[in-house]
Amino acid sequence: MDVQAIFGLSVLMGFVFWILLAALYAWPRLRTLPRRDALMILVVPHVSRFIGLSFLVPGVVSPELPARFAVAAGYGDLIAALLALVAVLALRRGAPWAIAATWVFNLWGTADFLNAFYEGNVGSKVGAGLLGAAYFIPTVLVPGLLILHALVFRLLLRRPVLDTSGQA
Repeated sequence: MDVQAIFGLSVLMGFVFWILLAALYAWPRLRTLPRRDALMILVVPHVSRFIGLSFLVPGVVSPELPARFAVAAGYGDLIAALLALVAVLALRRGAPWAIAATWVFNLWGTADFLNAFYEGNVGSKVGAGLLGAAYFIPTVLVPGLLILHALVFRLLLRRPVLDTSGQA
C-alpha cells in the first residue's frame, strides 16, 4: 500500500476512534455538567499542544520537512497551548472573561489545525515520511483535539446549564 494512502487511512481511523470515544463516553457526561466544568475538561488536553514544537526538531522529523509547514504548525500549536492554558485558568477562577478567552482559544486552535492541514496537503505537500516520529501528531492527536474543538463550539453555542450555585 502506498505510504500516503496508509497515512490517510491512519488519519481517518484516528477520527473514527475519537468520534466513538466522544459520542459513547464523553458527550453523554459532559452535556450534563455546568458549561464551565465541561469546557475545562475539553480545553485542558489542548495545553499539550506544545508537542507540536517537535515539528521543529531535526531527528524527530526529516530535515527535508518544509520549514513553511514546520514553523507554522509548531508555533501555531504553541500559541494554542498557551491560549488553552489561559482559558483553563480563567474558567477555573470563574473570571468574567473566561468564556471570551475560551472562544479566542477555540477559534485560534481550530484555525491553526485547518491551516496546518491545508499547508501540509496543498501548500507544502508534506509527505508522510517527512514527519518521522511526529507522524502520530496528525494521525492520533489532531483528530482527537479537533473533536474536542467541535465539542467546545457546541458548548459555547448552547445555553449554559447552571450548577446548584447558579454558575454556568
